[in-house]
Amino acid sequence: MIFSKTTMPDYGMLSSGASSFHPLTRNPWDVTQNPGGSSAGAGAAAAAGYGPLHLGTDIGGSVRLPAGWCGLATLKPSLGRVPIDPPYVGRCAGPMTRTIADTALMMSVLSQPDGRDSMSLPPAIIDWTNLSGLSLKGLRIGVMMEMGFGLPLEHEVRDTVRNAARAFEAAGAIVTDVASVMTGDNLIGLDNFWRARSWDDISKLPEQAQRKILPFIYEWAKGGAKLSGSDVVRGFNATMAIRTAAAKLFADIDYVISPVAPIVSYSAELASPTDDAQRPLEHIGYTVPWNMAENPAASVNGGFSAKGFPIGVQIVGRRFDDIGVLKMAKAFEDMRGPQLPWPKPPAK
Repeated sequence: MIFSKTTMPDYGMLSSGASSFHPLTRNPWDVTQNPGGSSAGAGAAAAAGYGPLHLGTDIGGSVRLPAGWCGLATLKPSLGRVPIDPPYVGRCAGPMTRTIADTALMMSVLSQPDGRDSMSLPPAIIDWTNLSGLSLKGLRIGVMMEMGFGLPLEHEVRDTVRNAARAFEAAGAIVTDVASVMTGDNLIGLDNFWRARSWDDISKLPEQAQRKILPFIYEWAKGGAKLSGSDVVRGFNATMAIRTAAAKLFADIDYVISPVAPIVSYSAELASPTDDAQRPLEHIGYTVPWNMAENPAASVNGGFSAKGFPIGVQIVGRRFDDIGVLKMAKAFEDMRGPQLPWPKPPAK
């Protein structure tokens, strides 16, 4: 049964707990810090222990980013694996839990067919809860660390992902560094396309309703009004460029590991790590490619910063290899070592 509905930013646009509808959502690990988003409420609730199973949606990182910043396990499935209404390019729904086993359990239910999704995959018989049987020996794993655009990668995040890579290598995997499948120009293109799409939605609202929208989001979307049709089409075409690059990469490797986000954390009050409506997507370079390319991508906690804040590791597989990604994530979960206790409610 559904226990409760949790909050998210207006239009699901922000990787933040900011919202015009509800009070600010904070991160249970450190309430001065952001839980991430757009599935902010689900991430914070899972970390705080409101319940064992939570559901988020993801079009650029919106289950993986809060999972990474809240110490959770999640899967952004292959596009169409989990039916969603309305379907759209890159839009997925996925579980947000404390363990990969619970993520897999949720997938056994969420992946059931639903004819309302015109982009859904054919029904598949997948033994979701059987996460054993994956041999790491000889697996080809690419480490995607340097993006060449966006926010700089912080050293604690880098060290956490490198430690994950070493664990896989020690287990027999063949680990090599790989280049990003997208560019800074691709990110600008996606930003333009999403601005135009969001402004189309917002511009149809009565003026009174428009005034209720979170100012950061309104300011960002309004930039879409100035774009030409060619700008928007070029922006959408970034999706196809990313898909092409991802397919080429996975011809030579089996899985990718990377950071979930380039930074350990950021302030709870900010709408985005940059807090700049003209540069709101500088932190999604590791997550958004896999929405556009349709690959399954998991986040699992890889360790903690010096201040005890969780740092997520992303594991990506070929299109449709959702169960393989979960098995990889479970293998890493078993190798990563002891974890800090989950946050406790503040003393009254």
